[in-house]
Amino acid sequence: MFAWLAAHVVDILLVLAVAVIVALIVRRSVKNKKAGKHSCGCDCANCSLNGACHGKSQPTDSRS
Repeated sequence: MFAWLAAHVVDILLVLAVAVIVALIVRRSVKNKKAGKHSCGCDCANCSLNGACHGKSQPTDSRS
């Protein structure tokens, strides 16, 4: 067992480092989402999906 760990210590450390980085990215995304910040980082007025995201409702036509 110890021989296997010694032979793969670099691989184990790399996997742990990647897992920590992914966890931090997910944590930041969740925190930003709860704070109401946009995930794309751009101006929503120039977005092709303007009005379709971030919980904005489309105006309804009450005449029909």
